[in-house]
Amino acid sequence: MMIDERALLAPFPAEVLIDPRRVALDAVRPATVLVVLDDDPTGTQSVADIPVLTSWEASDFAWAFKQDAPAVYVLTNTRSLDAETAAQRNREIVTAALTASVSSGITVSFASRGDSTLRGHFPLETDVIAETVLAATGSSVDAVIIVPAFPDAGRITIDSVHYMRTSNGLTPVAKTEFARDATFGYANSNLRDYVAEKSHGRWAADDVVALTLDIVRGGTEGIVEALSILADSTPVVVDIVTENDLRALALGLAAAEDVGKNLLYRVGPPFVRARIGQAQRAPLDSLEVFGADGSAAVGGLIVVGSHVGLTTRQLSSLIAGRPLAAVLELDIEQVLGADTAKVHLAALVETAVACLAEGDVVIHTSRMLHSADDADESLDISRRVSAAVVELVQQILAARPPRFVIAKGGITSSDVASHGLGIRHAIVRGPMLPGLVSLWEPVDGPAQGIPYIVFAGNVGGDESLTEVVTTLSSIAA
Repeated sequence: MMIDERALLAPFPAEVLIDPRRVALDAVRPATVLVVLDDDPTGTQSVADIPVLTSWEASDFAWAFKQDAPAVYVLTNTRSLDAETAAQRNREIVTAALTASVSSGITVSFASRGDSTLRGHFPLETDVIAETVLAATGSSVDAVIIVPAFPDAGRITIDSVHYMRTSNGLTPVAKTEFARDATFGYANSNLRDYVAEKSHGRWAADDVVALTLDIVRGGTEGIVEALSILADSTPVVVDIVTENDLRALALGLAAAEDVGKNLLYRVGPPFVRARIGQAQRAPLDSLEVFGADGSAAVGGLIVVGSHVGLTTRQLSSLIAGRPLAAVLELDIEQVLGADTAKVHLAALVETAVACLAEGDVVIHTSRMLHSADDADESLDISRRVSAAVVELVQQILAARPPRFVIAKGGITSSDVASHGLGIRHAIVRGPMLPGLVSLWEPVDGPAQGIPYIVFAGNVGGDESLTEVVTTLSSIAA
C-alpha cells in the first residue's frame, strides 16, 4: 500500500527557502575540512569540484588539503568488507587524516557516508570513528547525526520514518528490495527503531533523539537547543524532504558546533553538498567533459556489476536504445571456477579491445545474483567477481584506453576506480544526471585524462544509463 506524501506533510511547516550562498558564508569555516569516509564511491554524486582519494596515507590527505576545498572524499569501499576489516580501515583513515591536518594547519571533522537505503556497517563505522578521534585528540563525540535522506533520488524522512518515493506514492524503505540485502538487511523503516535494531539494543528507540521537520524548519535556534544537552555519541535522526531542509540543518549544525558541540555525521549523498554550501550543479555536457579538442578514442567502456532490478532494466534499455559495438557477459559461474576463469577472461578482453575501435562496449556480470546464506560468504563471492572485473579493466586499459569508463554499482565502481584504473587522486567535476551520477577526473595513474563515471546501482530511471552513454559517446544513436 502506497502512502500519500502530502498527507504526511500536512501537519508540518512549509519548507524555508535558503540560498546555498548563505550556508557557504555562515556555516563553512576557513581552514576547516569535512573528511567524508565514503563506503562506496557513489557518494560523490551530489558534489562538484571536490578532491577524492582512493588511498589514505597522510601524504594523500596533504594533497587533498592543498586543493583548498571545504570537503574531501575518501573511498573506503567498506560496504564490500567484513566488519573487522571495515573497522580497521576506518581507524587507518581517521588516524592519517588527523596526522595530515596537524602538519597542514587544517581543522577536520568527519562524516561517514552510508547508503540512502540504509545498507552498510552501522553503527560500527561511526563507533570506530568516534573512538579513534577520542584516542588521538581526547575529544569525545557528543552526537551522531543520522541523515540518510536523498531527495534527488526520492529517499526522504518524515516523522523519523524513512521512505522511498515512487510514482504512486511513498513506500517505507524496509518494504523495498534494499531491506532484504543479504549482508545488511533490516526490518525497520522508523529510524529510531532502525538504530535500536542495528545497535542490538545498545540504544533503545526512545533514547534516540529525533529532529523532526518542525524543528528543522523552525530555525537554527531550535536545532541548537535540541543538540545542546547531548553527550556520549547520542544518535540523532533527522527529517529531510527537500534540499532546503538540508541547508536549514547545515546552518543549525554549524551553530551547534560553534558553541562547542562535537558532532559526527552518518549521512546520505546530498548532506555534504548542503553542509558546505554548494548549489545543485547542472549536469555536465559533452563539451565540458571532453573539451573543444574532444577525445581521440572511439569507444567507451561500460561495466555493469550491480544486480538490483533497476540496474538490470537500465542495462536492457541501453542495449535496446544504443548502437553498441559489443555486449559481453562476465559469466559468474566461469569466474568462480578454478579451471575456467582464466580462459573466460582472456576471451572477453580480446573481444572488448577489438570492439572499442568501433564503438562502445558493455561488459556486464550475469544477471542472476549469486549469494550464500552466510553474509561473509556472500561478500566473498562479491569480492571474487569484482576481482575478475578489475582484471578485465586493467587489461583493456593497457591495450586500448577507452573514450570513457562507466562503472555501474557500488562495489564495482570502487574496485574499478582504485584497482582497475589505478586512480589514487581525482577531482569530482560534477554530475552526469542531476545529483545522481558523478564524473571523476583522474589526476594521476594510467587513467589520467579518461573521464570516469560513477553510477550507483539504485538510482535513476530506466533510461538513465542510456542518457549518460548518449552524452559521452562518439557514436550517434
